[in-house]
Amino acid sequence: MAIARRACTNIAAICLLLCYSEEVSCEVTTGEATGKFNVSAANAHANAINRGILDPTAKVFNVLQFGAKPGDKEDRHNIDSNHMAFVKAFEAACHHEGKARLVIPRGTFVLGPVTFMGPCNNTPLIVQIQGTIKAITDISEFPGQGEEWVNFQNINGLVVTGSGTFDGQGASCWKYRDTKNDNNVPGQRLPANIQFVEVSNAIVRGITSVNSKGFHYFITGCKNIRLYHLNIIAPDESPNTDGIHISQSDVVKIAKSYIGTGDDCVGMIRGSSNVSVKKVTCGPGHGISVGSLGKYDNETDVKGIIVKDCTLVGTQNGLRIKTYEGKSASRASSMIFQDIVMKNVKHPIIIDQFYGGKDKDSIVKINDIQFINITGTSVSKVAVDIACSKHHPCQNVHLSNINLKYSGNDNDQAPFSSSCVNAHVGYHGLQLPPPCR
Repeated sequence: MAIARRACTNIAAICLLLCYSEEVSCEVTTGEATGKFNVSAANAHANAINRGILDPTAKVFNVLQFGAKPGDKEDRHNIDSNHMAFVKAFEAACHHEGKARLVIPRGTFVLGPVTFMGPCNNTPLIVQIQGTIKAITDISEFPGQGEEWVNFQNINGLVVTGSGTFDGQGASCWKYRDTKNDNNVPGQRLPANIQFVEVSNAIVRGITSVNSKGFHYFITGCKNIRLYHLNIIAPDESPNTDGIHISQSDVVKIAKSYIGTGDDCVGMIRGSSNVSVKKVTCGPGHGISVGSLGKYDNETDVKGIIVKDCTLVGTQNGLRIKTYEGKSASRASSMIFQDIVMKNVKHPIIIDQFYGGKDKDSIVKINDIQFINITGTSVSKVAVDIACSKHHPCQNVHLSNINLKYSGNDNDQAPFSSSCVNAHVGYHGLQLPPPCR
């Protein structure tokens, strides 16, 4: 059932979202900050480092000086030496009283799981990555569920920049994602390439992440983190290799990046708020997703999402909101998807509140969602698919200037259409495919 009506514009939400878009500068502080984090200065510093312009007043902590061993073989001695060298170099830089720059130089370094733990004395701490860091392939080196590869934790003020690469060597263990134990339970989530936990006021710029075992970037419990000019690459068949996976974090900005992987290019799950995704090219992959939501008890809301000026190429989904049936009565609200180009996308616009099955009704409430200026091509005859909860219908979903054309199988005689179930949908301007009635 589709209930067509003109959606009311939520002025406060739009102002908030614009604040976190790239055009408007917002003052952001955190409870832990001893002063304001100058985003512009930190970003300019990161850009300068990438162009070879270095601050001569910063003390340099090069991992080679702490015993790191270049080489691409998984030699036990070198792996242990690299772990010790990376940790010692980080600790020395972190605790230095003054400007500090941790350097991973050109060359290849094989590394097992490592944690860079704050807090640090200097803000921001600069981490310059010039070389290639390769993950060990032995999955037994990651013994715990959710143990990631390279972890930055409890740091206020961080810049990770350079032309270097994190290579997760995921092909060695993607097969384990599909295995099941004696109780027929799927295998563990595989390690992310890079995790940020309880990191505030951070910029990540210019880094390449390839062939992650699990997620490429996992951002959780963070505040005010910016990711610019990233390259994220994995095969389209690689399982659960989300490009950037965000949870329980506030003010996350992603811009001017390429993401081609085997799952969501960007995924925003429980507790994600004030997230901006701008000028990102996505594909292959599963598109840009909010969710899955509602799977766990006591999930916090997702709100204040803006996705703008992005291009999706050959993805399984385009713009997607997905919720499970059952457990959590959270809310997903105040989202704008604007100026998006789809190129041969299977499901360009999709809200799916039956993700994982239709046995129970989802209790996640979805409201104040805008799709504006969405153009391009769909390989599916149902280009707009909005399937909402019976007990909590989607409220104030608004589609403005949708111009999608069918590019799939010419032998498919079904009409090019929209589908709406349990949704209050408003329309403005051009609507291709035709709107729900």
